Amino acid sequence: MTLLVPLYIHPAEDPAAWRLLASAAGRIHGVVLNPGDGPGDSPDPSFVTAARALREAGTRVLGYVDLAYGERPGTAVRDDLDRHREWYGVDGCFLDRAPAGAADLRRCRRLVRAARRRGAATVVLNPGVHPARGYVRTADLVVTFEGHWTTYLSSFVRPRWTSRYPPERFCHLVYGVPPALTRLAVRTALERGAAVSCPVAGELPNPWAAPPFSLLGEAP
Repeated sequence: MTLLVPLYIHPAEDPAAWRLLASAAGRIHGVVLNPGDGPGDSPDPSFVTAARALREAGTRVLGYVDLAYGERPGTAVRDDLDRHREWYGVDGCFLDRAPAGAADLRRCRRLVRAARRRGAATVVLNPGVHPARGYVRTADLVVTFEGHWTTYLSSFVRPRWTSRYPPERFCHLVYGVPPALTRLAVRTALERGAAVSCPVAGELPNPWAAPPFSLLGEAP
């Protein structure tokens, strides 16, 4: 089990959460850095420091970039990639709200190639559902579920074609998980073909304001 952790809280507001992630580097696939629905309008010194601490600890840092399900202009996406790299020295990118349909695959591939050219060693796509299978070959990791724990239990369906790929290519992001069931959520993800996950207790509008403490050595 490894964790992909979107941590959407300012380092000055919860420095302990960021320190915790740095101390748990061996258990983390990556941390998503999201200063302002992307890199923000200018470098944020607190995020610069947090990103540096994570990298020095050996934790992969992924810059958050919104694709708006394929509607966002490519120039805006590339600008975000450049800012993340220049300001925060990220190791890769987390392409959120990625499209999932076959019609958008070619454009998505172009954006991933643009990210690679800008030094992204790791590219994560987050359509939040199972996309057309070509997306799995495009990125290093694909988030095929993002949603509430109750939905995960009641409505998740795994397409047969996913079994052709190693579980390390898939991630499930699950919020609203009762703290006592955090480890069950991880086991459920593994059983459903995802070796990377992040179960958190948080709820909307921002379930990713804290890391999964019970998996990282602290009581929930």
